[in-house]
Amino acid sequence: MSQFERGITSRGKIFKLAFAAVLALSLPQALHAQDLTPRAYVINPVHTNAVILTYSFSEGGILFNNAIPITDASAKINVSIFSYYHSLGFFGRSANITASLPYGVGNFQGTFIDNESRFYRSGLLDSAFRFSVNLKGGPAMSVKDFQSWRQKTILGVSLTVVAPTGQYDGTKLINNGSNRWAFKPELGYSRRWGHWVLDAYGGVWFFTTNPEYFSHNAFVPGTRVQSQQRIGSFEEHLSYDVNPRLWVSLDGNFWFGGRTSLNGVENNNTLQTSSRIGMTASIPVSKHQSLKVSYSDGAYVRFGGNYQNISVAWQYGWLGRPN
Repeated sequence: MSQFERGITSRGKIFKLAFAAVLALSLPQALHAQDLTPRAYVINPVHTNAVILTYSFSEGGILFNNAIPITDASAKINVSIFSYYHSLGFFGRSANITASLPYGVGNFQGTFIDNESRFYRSGLLDSAFRFSVNLKGGPAMSVKDFQSWRQKTILGVSLTVVAPTGQYDGTKLINNGSNRWAFKPELGYSRRWGHWVLDAYGGVWFFTTNPEYFSHNAFVPGTRVQSQQRIGSFEEHLSYDVNPRLWVSLDGNFWFGGRTSLNGVENNNTLQTSSRIGMTASIPVSKHQSLKVSYSDGAYVRFGGNYQNISVAWQYGWLGRPN
């Protein structure tokens, strides 16, 4: 092999490593870090249950903030999610739990010094669990009490836990799972004026370390540890009730932080300062079924995926205790 050919091969390897290093967080974070969820602290009667099937498609470019000389980077990410929701009383307050199991398929591509490369991943992503309780304006209610209740101001808190259940191979740089735990405590506010509802949430993502990040392979014979700083997140939603079960919402969020470190060495170029805007519509289909359709786009992205996203969720809900 000539020196020129060796140079091309070397650049190709460098590209794959550099490109994949940024993509490594794309599949897990496309699901969790960019959430836009209107009416997250809505009140339901105790023993309300729902099964939710969601399909989400994201497509767009990937920004590297001059961390590496890659151009024309883009991704297409398909995520299917199975979720179960249950409401309950918690010390006299309205509360709920939600468990979600996602499956993702991602296609990525980009160019580094005239060398184009493509990546494909498919498999289970990390599962997520959320517990929420309303501290003000949201007592636990039976169906009879709920029928005469009218929302004014609600103040609630929640905790989301993302468990490392996604498919992960420590010898590979791009994985569906993140091989770490993530926790997001959040404070939520909701206020109703007639047909209008204003929601605002503020939370912080905390991450444990990945003890085996791209290790024990031809490039890295030893073990490497990856860590990530916390990410602050804010959401705002303004929605309007067309009727009690049909509503539309204007959505926006902002998140910042999340610098990553490898074996204790921080990469300042991985700082995230980004926001998204979008719209959501919830449409009743029958007494027990509804559809939720949403669209969002990046308003400002400093580092990472700048995706357009569309998602459709089918929900089947019912009342009653398990037998």
